[in-house]
Amino acid sequence: MSKNYLGEFEELVLLIVGALQEEAYGNNIMQEIIERTGRPVNLSAVHITLYRLEDKGYLKSDMSDPSPVRGGRRKRIFHLTSAGVKVLREQQEQRIALWQLIPQLKF
Repeated sequence: MSKNYLGEFEELVLLIVGALQEEAYGNNIMQEIIERTGRPVNLSAVHITLYRLEDKGYLKSDMSDPSPVRGGRRKRIFHLTSAGVKVLREQQEQRIALWQLIPQLKF
């Protein structure tokens, strides 16, 4: 298990960033969470979580090229780091081990 605790929302954000890859920016991440989970989420919560995960070393970010659709503004695109992939794998292993403790749910 990792020394750093990963909260449920942090895990969700990391998973979505991994799934979206080059399209992993704040608004897209928020929309994907809402669509996939039905959970109401605001953009501020997503941004705070993204920056916290970046501070922990699980994400890195780059600015995209300016977009005419966005009035020439750039997007901050987030990417999983190797530490981010590692912590997600640890979380997955821990969850599977816990699920397997329930006799009627063993895989």
